[in-house]
Amino acid sequence: MPFYHTLGQIPRKRHIVFRRPDGGLYAEELMGHEGFVGTSSLLYHTHPPTTVKSARKVRDDKWEADEGTSLRHRHFLTSRTRKGGSATMDRIPLLFNNDIKMAYVEPDVTDPHFFRNSQADEVVYVVEGEGTLESVFGDLPYKSGDYVVIHRNITHRWTLDASKGPAKFLVMESAGHIRFPKRYRNEFGQLLEGAPFSERDIRCPQSLAPRNEMGDFPIYVKQYDAINELMLDHHPFDVVGWDGYFYPWAFNIHDFEPIVGRIHQPPPVHQTFQGDGFVICSFCPRPYDFDPEAIPAPYNHSNVDSDEVLFYASSEFMSRKGIEYGSITLHPDGLPHGPHPGRAEASIGAKATNELAVMMDSFRPLKVAKAAMAIEDPKYHQSWLDATHAAFSPPTS
Repeated sequence: MPFYHTLGQIPRKRHIVFRRPDGGLYAEELMGHEGFVGTSSLLYHTHPPTTVKSARKVRDDKWEADEGTSLRHRHFLTSRTRKGGSATMDRIPLLFNNDIKMAYVEPDVTDPHFFRNSQADEVVYVVEGEGTLESVFGDLPYKSGDYVVIHRNITHRWTLDASKGPAKFLVMESAGHIRFPKRYRNEFGQLLEGAPFSERDIRCPQSLAPRNEMGDFPIYVKQYDAINELMLDHHPFDVVGWDGYFYPWAFNIHDFEPIVGRIHQPPPVHQTFQGDGFVICSFCPRPYDFDPEAIPAPYNHSNVDSDEVLFYASSEFMSRKGIEYGSITLHPDGLPHGPHPGRAEASIGAKATNELAVMMDSFRPLKVAKAAMAIEDPKYHQSWLDATHAAFSPPTS
């Protein structure tokens, strides 16, 4: 995390006596990544976080890959996915490798259980919907356009505000720690003046309401490619205070300040997050290149050593035809791709774009999950042959 934050009640020094109103000690919990050398926070619980009454395996969570399809550009339509269910248990696998997993879900219920991912950091792009991410660190409201970053092992629960419309989440699970690109930060970790966002754009948990309740409280823990249930004997959100650098936070895509130039700028100027083996970029509304001879549409390029994935968060994208709001395209390593026929010419002289998209570039090959096959447009790889291509049709068996 980029900065220190504190919430609730904490003692004047770390690891000293801090007593509850009944005279007992609050239970300390140090939570962070990379053992004792990465970013961390120190939490103070009313009850020890270790009081587990029972443990059981709920199900395996191993993703199966489509192994029989030839190498090609691919297009998936999330509008065809099943609707409803849990924000944590009903995610639809799309793309994955050992560094990054991408899934999609349109939840319609607030989970009765609590959840923590102990094998990955999560970046959840809120396509639509509003609500609150509840966690041991307090409440963090979210809204459409938010990237909600939940570092591994943080116990949390997504609450949905149905009055604000349906929820749609694009979920990216990172085996490594999610962070801002190093080139945006100075040697002290502060975001630079030239970065496309600042600390003011980052939202942290702002309210903490400790729950002192005893009973049966199920926590679903994702670890070792399985979902496990740990039954805690008290409400997990019993933290009275904490401080540190490790907590969930949110950044809205509309707070990203696009970097533009006289001539077309390459995709790295849109980078928002850094992971181990991948990056996440934000394509936002912006003015086009301002040289009178500039071609705003991107040139053809081959992603050598990189697979490119785009989630289209609006129906407009300057270089694409045949995509829709919610489309996901995969352009694999080594296959040239670029603007669809007519798009480069049409972009000349254009002043601005209202496009909105999330890009994830992986530096190791991505596998397509079997679950994604049902929503694939099988003719997308032919869409550069003419100005239009066939409408979506499900793959034949």
